[in-house]
Amino acid sequence: MHRLIFTALFIGNCFLMQAQNQNPENGKFQLLKLPYTTDALAPKISKQTMELHWGKHVQTYIDNVNKLVAGTPFENLSLEDIIKKADGPLYNNAAQVWNHNLFFSIMSPKPQKSPGGELKTAIDKTFGSFDNFKSEFAKSGASLFGSGWVWLVRKTDGTLAIIQTNNAGCPVKDGMYPLVNCDVWEHAYYLDYQNKRADYINAFWDLIDWKTVEKRFETASNKK
Repeated sequence: MHRLIFTALFIGNCFLMQAQNQNPENGKFQLLKLPYTTDALAPKISKQTMELHWGKHVQTYIDNVNKLVAGTPFENLSLEDIIKKADGPLYNNAAQVWNHNLFFSIMSPKPQKSPGGELKTAIDKTFGSFDNFKSEFAKSGASLFGSGWVWLVRKTDGTLAIIQTNNAGCPVKDGMYPLVNCDVWEHAYYLDYQNKRADYINAFWDLIDWKTVEKRFETASNKK
């Protein structure tokens, strides 16, 4: 019963937000095309969750950004530059677009399930082992109070760290280079896992494509 009520409210809220915030189709920022179909991550993440989370929630953030930057000094900036310079509603919406773009792009229906090369070496050096990293990351995600994100980042000094951010918080604003993030807002998992956030994070490990993350780590390393 609770799940049916949540689903009805969730779907209704998605359509309401989209109707209120719909921008002209020629807005600067557009919903990125995913490299997989909306049912490709099932049963770990269902098609219904993907269609609502990616297709509705992220689209609403994009529509809001397009409206908020129109006619302002932010209009010609990249998404990253907006995140670094903005605050308030513009920052929140731009950061959520960026956060979700990373989240959905590091997952795959046929992922490489563990890191290799220099990323593996860095993870082992920082956390002791890949298993220890997964345990610490999962604990950080499960323990975050309320809505937000858990991240693996490369800090400005080149070291790795697991951090939490509340709500729309994005490490890009603080000069860090995100490698992995997990969305722990309820809308990311409630239809599939109800209140069992830890089970959702557990399933997330089966979807992360570490080949993609390795490329991000290489890019981050080349920036220094």
